[in-house]
Amino acid sequence: MLSLVDAETVQAMLQQHFDNARSDPEKAHAMYSDDAVLEFPQSGERFEGVDNFREWRSNYPANTDFAFREVRGAGDVWVAELTVTYDEGPENHGVSVIELHEGKIARESIYVTEGFEAPEWRAQWRAAP
Repeated sequence: MLSLVDAETVQAMLQQHFDNARSDPEKAHAMYSDDAVLEFPQSGERFEGVDNFREWRSNYPANTDFAFREVRGAGDVWVAELTVTYDEGPENHGVSVIELHEGKIARESIYVTEGFEAPEWRAQWRAAP
């Protein structure tokens, strides 16, 4: 079956999550299937079932702000590149790898890292900055 999901749909799902994370946890997590899996490979954490990650996110100790860089993919596999700040601190760069099933997120792997200055030694080959 051909998926009708596009980048705008995936970004809208994630934006709904970000917009409602503090005020309406049910609406914020409506994009997940009930048995979804959420992983943070950098910390080795794995959460199974939307109820589990809705609860810990509802108790998250920092204020977060997200901005999209790009969303791309096809079918049921999508990647969202974004930035996140914690308590108005410096930008961190993140990637969310999303696997959909029947229009909802069935699995998500999130990677977040601090930014770094581009090394001068490779300037002659780069297009930006």
